[in-house]
Amino acid sequence: MELQIEDEKEQRGIQSIEVGGQILVVLADSGGPMTLKQLAVQAKMTPAKAHPYLVSFGKIGLVAQDPVSGRYGLGALALRMGLAGLRQLNPVRLAMAAAVELEQKIHHTVALSVWGNAGPTVIHLEESSHPIHMNLRPGTVMSLTTATGKIFGAYMPARKMERFVEESMHPHAIPHVIGALRNWKDMQRDLQEVREHGLARAIGQPIAGVSAFAAPVFDHNGHLSIVLTIVGPTGGFDPDWTCANAQALRDCANRISTQMGFATVDS
Repeated sequence: MELQIEDEKEQRGIQSIEVGGQILVVLADSGGPMTLKQLAVQAKMTPAKAHPYLVSFGKIGLVAQDPVSGRYGLGALALRMGLAGLRQLNPVRLAMAAAVELEQKIHHTVALSVWGNAGPTVIHLEESSHPIHMNLRPGTVMSLTTATGKIFGAYMPARKMERFVEESMHPHAIPHVIGALRNWKDMQRDLQEVREHGLARAIGQPIAGVSAFAAPVFDHNGHLSIVLTIVGPTGGFDPDWTCANAQALRDCANRISTQMGFATVDS
């Protein structure tokens, strides 16, 4: 009984802090300074109620008021806290934890990839019970024609990708990769499709019998950080852009991006 009471105490918060926190959420999402009236409306409170919170937040540096316009924005302490939070983030750790949940939800293998010296490189696999007939393991390098590679091609700097493709066409340029090579110009239609859907898709190609969806994870600067890929046998893989698995992948990648400080757009 004592343990239960203690748990209840730990869960009890301070309501006034939670109410005032709505103002900070509004300021964080606003993208710019706001008037007292604008803040109050979006925080769903009256200006008279919002103002004391702003005064207190201002005293500790969470909020700053422009002396000319009178508008409110995030203060120096809020910025310091944000930067400290970003420094503490580990995108790979976040993605690995998310991959476990995603595999349990969709029952397809989930791969995490980053840009390595030889191109898109798998760094972690969360394997499902559905067998896939391909040699996929940490360290595997994927070509830009795979679903994973298309994400890098679509969201990495274009000049860097074009130069990489040109160098990759040399027969001795890089070690064995999964997927065929193509020239940069021929890839543009596929890359535009990726940007339109926010996903890359590969159905039974370039690897026969294997299909995949891939999604980008962005950091707080909007740079591509990690690619999340779900892989499965083509016979049991729904290829529709709006299928449940595709949406689960989008949601998962968006959650990680949000944790990394990137402002995602709801799909």
